[in-house]
Formats: sequence, C-alpha cells, structure tokens
Amino acid sequence: MKTLFEVSALVIAERCTPAATRAELRSLAAALAGETVAEQHKRARRERTVTIRSVGDGLALLQIVLPEHLAVAILDRLTRIAQQVIKTRGDLDPVLDTDAVDSGEDPVFPGHIDPRDADDAVIFGESDTFTTDPLVDDGSPDLEHPAVDERGVDEVRADIATDLLLGSDPTATRGTALDGIAARVQVTVASTTLAGEDERLAELDGHGPVLPDDIRILAGRTPLWSRLFVDSTGMLVETDSYTPTEAMKRFLRARDQHCRFPGCRMPVHRCQIDHNHDHAKGGRTRLDNLSVFCTNHHALKHPDIDEHHRWTARQLPGGEVQWTSPLGRAYADPPPRRVMFV
Repeated sequence: MKTLFEVSALVIAERCTPAATRAELRSLAAALAGETVAEQHKRARRERTVTIRSVGDGLALLQIVLPEHLAVAILDRLTRIAQQVIKTRGDLDPVLDTDAVDSGEDPVFPGHIDPRDADDAVIFGESDTFTTDPLVDDGSPDLEHPAVDERGVDEVRADIATDLLLGSDPTATRGTALDGIAARVQVTVASTTLAGEDERLAELDGHGPVLPDDIRILAGRTPLWSRLFVDSTGMLVETDSYTPTEAMKRFLRARDQHCRFPGCRMPVHRCQIDHNHDHAKGGRTRLDNLSVFCTNHHALKHPDIDEHHRWTARQLPGGEVQWTSPLGRAYADPPPRRVMFV
C-alpha cells in the first residue's frame, strides 16, 4: 500500500499545483486507509479548543481548532459578508448632527430657496407649504458624513468576526443585508452513505475527507442537491447543476487546450467552459456536452442571437466538436492530440 501511495503521489504532483496536490493526497490517503482515517478524525475531535496569544502592538492571535468543514464554512461566510461590506460601503447616507439638534440651536439651512430650483432639498406639504430637507447634502455643518472606509478584506473579515462573536449579528454600520448571508461548503458523498447503507468517507471538495455522520447532518439542512454521475472507471462525467465540477473543468482544460472553434488557438486560461447544446434549452452538464470556447466564439452560439445568424455546436464521440454555420455548412474541430507518433 505504501508503494501504491508513493507512485500515485508522484503522478498527482506532476499535474497539480502544491495546494491541489495536498488536497488530492489527503483524499488518496483516506481512500487507502479507510476506517483508520475515520477513527483518527473522531479522536482528533477531542482536541477542539480556543486559545489566545499576544503578538505585540496591542494585537492578539485568537485561534480556534474545530472540524475542518466548519472552519471552511466560517471563513466562507466571513468572506462573503466582507465582500458585501466593501461593495456597499459607499452607499451610506449622511446623518443629521444630533448634537446640534439637542443643543436647542436652530439647524443651519441654506438661504431662501425657491422650491422650483431645489427639488432635492425640498419637502412639500399641504397648502403649498414646504421646508428644506436636513438630510440633503448641501454643505450644511449639521450633516455628519461617514468616515471613508479604507479597510482591506482581511481587516473587514476580522471586524465582522468580532461583531458576530460579541453581538450575534454584524453591526448596522458594516453594510446592508449581511444577516442574510449564509456559509457555503461543497461536499461529495455517495447516495448509499447518505442513506446509511455504508460508512464511506465523504469529501470536502478542495480540502479532504469528512466523517459520514457530519455530512448526514449537513445534508439534512441543505435545500439544494446536485447529483454527480461517474462512469465505470470512477471518472465524473455529469452533474445536475449548470456549473461543472472542478474535476470536470480540469478534464476539459486538459482535453481541449484551446478554444474549440475551428482554427482558433485561444489558450484555455483565456476561455470559458460552455455547453455545446445550451443548458437553457435542455443541454446537460456532462463532458460530452461541454467544451472550451473563447469569448468571441462563445457569443456566436448564444441563444439570444437570431437563429438566422446563430451558429450551433454539438459534440461527436471522441470529443470532436462539429459547428454548423447559419448557412448550414458543417465544420469539425477534433480534440488536440497529446501524443504524436512520427
């Protein structure tokens, strides 16, 4: 088993980045070790802890050790809330200076305003009466403008985590609609495991194995399911969702290498993975209906284009993509060869 792991590790390391290799090797070790990994996870649960250590300059490191799928979910939610804060932090309105109002002084408003010339600064009442709106930004000293928020995403995440731990919810000054943002994790688990027919380890995508009991708890709370279909070799070939899985994307990028429009050599890292037969029209998210297209050639087959000007693409056995022009002429693009005999 040790030799099998070493050989497999070399194959994985040759085609993956260091981070991807680490995740792949953890899954491989779990598959080879089986029950041993599950027992290790159960024992490790007893090491859950919260610690604090000073790092100087008035800062401290608060460290939480907990199951990995929960840690991934926490970081995901903090990241999504932080992104919402950064996106909406310019939308905060100026507020009335309560100190000036409480002092009994008359608020300072602009000079005499003709209501016909100041639509934004006027509130109309009955009988042709009107008054100025104290919250309109007219340069009045009674308006307090929120300080410019220049925090980076790491700083915002740290502040949001503090809010959530100390106050249950993000404070109102952190942005809008934050309490509606939930954490996201993606796991892969066999249907037989969910049904309790076996105790196979599940996979926290991109990270490593997860205990089946934990996944059953998560599965009981999720409103969204995505079925995955594998062939006899274990290759993932189809999913219910619109977006292909990371494994499918890796396969398609390795297979296609460039845009699959005849003659186009735009490299895969500048292309999009798209359905040959449009998903909106019933096309499945499966390997024999997905190809890599550059932005321009992707647009040629978009369903919004009039059918008299739209190209169509369909994939033939072996990965060949056949394009049909608006005039009905067919053009084939075979998959690039990885090995050539001379």
